[in-house]
Amino acid sequence: MTMVRMNAVVFGDVQGVGYRAFVHRRAQMLGLRGWVRNVSDGSVELAAEGEESALHILLADLRIGPSLSRVERVDYKLQQPEGGFRGFSVRYD
Repeated sequence: MTMVRMNAVVFGDVQGVGYRAFVHRRAQMLGLRGWVRNVSDGSVELAAEGEESALHILLADLRIGPSLSRVERVDYKLQQPEGGFRGFSVRYD
């Protein structure tokens, strides 16, 4: 079991369509820890840590999104986990 951190930014029509809630649900289902938030440029940013295989499943889900979204692209980077997350949350900052 390889633990990894993924930082990602999702571009497209991803705000106001339930995208953060979608990510939150999927991450919890996959046993991931981290956060998701809206960014002022209209994108959605997230950091997630967990098993590498679960992060790849989440990445595939990010590219599809909920039914009302339209994902143009997902920029992401995999790196060493930092730890410190106590679950997966929606941030409003």
